[in-house]
Order: sequence, then structure tokens, then C-alpha cells
Amino acid sequence: MANINLGQGVGRRKTAVARVYLREGNGEIIINGKKVDEYFVDAINAAVVAQPFAVTETVGKYNVLINVQGGGINGQAEACRHGISRALVDMDETLKPALHHAGFMTRDPRMVERKKYGQRGARRRFQFSKR
Repeated sequence: MANINLGQGVGRRKTAVARVYLREGNGEIIINGKKVDEYFVDAINAAVVAQPFAVTETVGKYNVLINVQGGGINGQAEACRHGISRALVDMDETLKPALHHAGFMTRDPRMVERKKYGQRGARRRFQFSKR
């Protein structure tokens, strides 16, 4: 019965979207079919993904299946963290205050600003020539 989802959540950061499924298990995290250490080669991003479990003291209790797409590596890692936090709260409401205090329940709203017409970028202007 390891395929029954105990909780699920969607995490977002910039343009990255992570769909997270929480299941009973031994703490294995699978992202897009790979283990977390294989998917996020950088140990910092792998640690970011596991932060909600450390905050709620549930390390090694659940297996996590994550489908993540879009964005870059850091955005994907933070989207996974957001999704895991939401899945934990979906499973057990009593974990919400700890996760909210750590800042994992809030979606980071910062996005890339769009390029405006008549400019080189979002805010950068073309070089001004007086003559």
C-alpha cells in the first residue's frame, strides 16, 4: 500500500512548478524519476528540498515523489520545498505553524520583470545621445 498518497501539494517559484506526492516510506525523495542527489548535483539545493522535514522533525518518515518543470535549478529546488511544505500541511494541519514560521508556506512572488518597448530591457534604456 505504498502507492497511496498521504498528502499532495503544488509548489511554485519564479517559473518553476513542482507537483509533490507524499507517501509512507523511509525518507526517499524522487524528483523526475531520479534520486534527489542525482537530480540536484549541488548539495545546497538537495538540502533546500529536505528542509521542511527537518523543521517538522519528520526526517525519514515519508517517501516523496516530485514532478518539477520550468525555471532553473535554484527555482526548482525552492518550488520543491514549497510543494513538500504544502503536502505536509495537507497531511497534518498541526505542522503548519512551524512551516509558516520558517517561511516555507509563503510563495516567493518575485518574478522576472517583462521587457518594455522602446528600451533595451525591463528598465535599461538605450544610450542617450544629445547630438
